[in-house]
Amino acid sequence: MASKEKAVRLEQKVRWEEKLNQRLSLLADRGAGSEKISKDTTVKQLRAKMRETDKRLRVIEEKEKKLQEMAKVKAEKLAVPKKEKGKKGKTSKDQPADSKRQQKKKKKKEKKENPDKD
Repeated sequence: MASKEKAVRLEQKVRWEEKLNQRLSLLADRGAGSEKISKDTTVKQLRAKMRETDKRLRVIEEKEKKLQEMAKVKAEKLAVPKKEKGKKGKTSKDQPADSKRQQKKKKKKEKKENPDKD
């Protein structure tokens, strides 16, 4: 499995560049022309590996940038004070003090206590 760490990928890139430079200097010492060098399979493979490593590095950098952006957004959200939500339970302003049933009970109780009113 390929590494997803930036440091490891940078080391790989340096290693591929060194190998490519060694191969190019070897071919140049042998007197190969630029056309023959560009067709050399080892050179092609090394350049492909460098392109792949560069591509992975770009993806890693994009992920890091995205993580930083998300952390920034999260920090902004935490900085904003929370709105207090209304409680779902009984509130004195929204509902009458007693329900109809409770009101009937009170009237009945009052009648029992004071029978002469009626």
